[in-house]
Amino acid sequence: MSQATEAGQVAPARLPPTVDTGAIAWLRKNLFSSVGNSLTTIVLAGLLVWLAVWFIDWALLKATFQAESGQACVGTGGACWALINDKLRLIFFGSFPYEEQWRPLLAILAMIAMLVLSCDRRMWNWRLAIVWAIGSFVTFLLMFGQIHIPVTLIFVVALLAGAGGYLLRRATAPDMERIAWIVLMALGALYLVLRVAGVIRGAAIPVAPFEYVETGLWGGLPVTMILATYGLAAAFPYGILLALGRRSNLPLIRALCVGFIELIRGVPLISLLIMASFLLPLFLPPGVSFDKFLRAQVAVILFAGAYIAEVVRGGLQSLPKGQFEAADAMGLNYAQKTAFIVLPQALRVVIPPLINTFIGFFKDTTLVLVIGIFDFLNTANAALVDPKWAGFPGEVYLFAAFVYFCFCYSMSRYSKYLERELNKGTQR
Repeated sequence: MSQATEAGQVAPARLPPTVDTGAIAWLRKNLFSSVGNSLTTIVLAGLLVWLAVWFIDWALLKATFQAESGQACVGTGGACWALINDKLRLIFFGSFPYEEQWRPLLAILAMIAMLVLSCDRRMWNWRLAIVWAIGSFVTFLLMFGQIHIPVTLIFVVALLAGAGGYLLRRATAPDMERIAWIVLMALGALYLVLRVAGVIRGAAIPVAPFEYVETGLWGGLPVTMILATYGLAAAFPYGILLALGRRSNLPLIRALCVGFIELIRGVPLISLLIMASFLLPLFLPPGVSFDKFLRAQVAVILFAGAYIAEVVRGGLQSLPKGQFEAADAMGLNYAQKTAFIVLPQALRVVIPPLINTFIGFFKDTTLVLVIGIFDFLNTANAALVDPKWAGFPGEVYLFAAFVYFCFCYSMSRYSKYLERELNKGTQR
């Protein structure tokens, strides 16, 4: 429609304004903003379409899902998923006794349930400790079949729980709660003193509902999840302590923490695994030995803790000095200031690098092959040893990559969710 000007002349009709919202506007702005961007978009889109068509044809349309051997897949031009179907139990559970493989399956489900509950912020209290205690007991009972719980371990946990609860809650808890923490700590200390003095003999509580399976027969996904889950769960508080020790005002503690962190970070994980497996037994007294799986777990904990310590130290250094001064002005002791003021803010800052460290160590569990432990990737590789399925490594490694992707992508998405939720108070 034409418009009249002040001089009475008729102005030419103008086009409507460009739409700034919607899918077309986004495409115009991000993909077709110039000739070069348009050409790049068209070329890449064509390449992606070609790859998608080829992959669907190879993985689904021409694929073989049922076969007795790899010979049936030769010449089809498609994937041989029959290999995965035939070797699925070997890939997931390794050499665990075939009739008992329902146990590692339930152990995997127990660990996944435990981790899912841990992701719920409503569980970040005393209930989380109960979830991990029950989940860990169920997991290792299913894997071992028989567990003998040392009574000494129970009282050590009681001592640590009582001491930690009293230090953190003595200023704010009611009198009955403080008394309960003191009694729990006193019972643990009294038992340990009597145990060291020889007044009380060591005892264990047996729980043996299933047939015992040694760790040498473990393999597959349960091994990967146990090494990663419990390795990182133990390395996280240990790494926090190293980070706090590195920033300590006591020169001896600071020097020990710095030396330990730099020593562990200065060598590859594979060297720690080899030392734990082959060199450590040489320094032990005759007749004393530790399970190979436990030695690998300790090596993973030591290595992961050193890296987590540096990540947490970066978060501690990012906090303004006023936060520490405000905590001191409130009359909080060191434990309360660290637990309630300093660490929550520092850990919120380092969520992305922390999750990145977790993802990296989840994948680094494949290195335990050098000491004879078969994790998920290595049991998948063992499926190719069978001569009747030789010649199809792509399907096996693609399936293993898909499983790793599911776990790593889940951690990545949870990291984004957690970062967004914890930063709501600082967003404007």
